[in-house]
Parts: sequence; structure tokens; C-alpha cells
Amino acid sequence: MTMTKGQQLDVLNRRQCLDLLEGVRVGRLVFTEDGLPAVHPVNFRMKRDDVIIRVAGGAKLAAANKNMVVAFEADELDPDLRTGWSVTIVGTAHPISDVDELVEVSGTFLEPWVEGRRDHFIRIEAQKMTGRRFREHGLPKYQSAGE
Repeated sequence: MTMTKGQQLDVLNRRQCLDLLEGVRVGRLVFTEDGLPAVHPVNFRMKRDDVIIRVAGGAKLAAANKNMVVAFEADELDPDLRTGWSVTIVGTAHPISDVDELVEVSGTFLEPWVEGRRDHFIRIEAQKMTGRRFREHGLPKYQSAGE
């Protein structure tokens, strides 16, 4: 596919999406709050194919406690060069309650961006993963580590 100004749009496979997500730490959680769509920036880590988010509680934890279907998006975009990538995951949110798993995932998170306690962890089980990369026409396609 060709975009304006000679940019190329590549559709990424699941492995390429996961490789890109490993390199960023902030994404956006899209969920339902009071019957309406809500979008919140969140710190996250990947654990295999799942997104792990640390939260204080509130609407994000309530969505997980109800096992809601949510969306998650992360990207790196350069508006001047019109290059970058975007990955979207759709899946079911669940609170993490297993003590051993809580200890394991809590060690992967550094200091949160916002003050206050963040004692809860949510897992988004990735049921659908899509990604796109925007690159200058003529540059090589993205290669994942396994290719």
C-alpha cells in the first residue's frame, strides 16, 4: 500500500508487534467507564503475548474485575518524517490475583509516573493483535529478530 508523500504502509505480523511492544513502556488502555469509552495512558510490560498494567484501582480495575473486553494501543510516531509504528491489542482484562505471579510481575515495574500506590495488576489476554509500520518508500521492510 502506498501513502501520500511516498510513505509505505506495512502490515506487521504478531511476532513483529510483540518485538516492538518490548521496546516501549507507555501505551493507552481503551475500556468502558460508566457506559462510555474511556482512554487512559498506562505504564505496561509484556509477559509472553499478554499486556500487564499496574493500576491504583478505580475504573481500570473495575473493568478487569468484570472481565471486560478492552483495547490497548502503543506506538512510536515521528510526525515530521511521517514514519513510525502502531500496535493494537484487543482482549479480555483480568485482575492478577495469584501471589507468585504478583511477585513476578511487580518486580518488572519501575517507579510509576504518578504519585500514589499502585497495588493492583491487570492482564490483558491478547486475542487479536494488529500492527502497522509507516516507512519511507524504498526503505527495507521491518524484520523481526526471528526472520
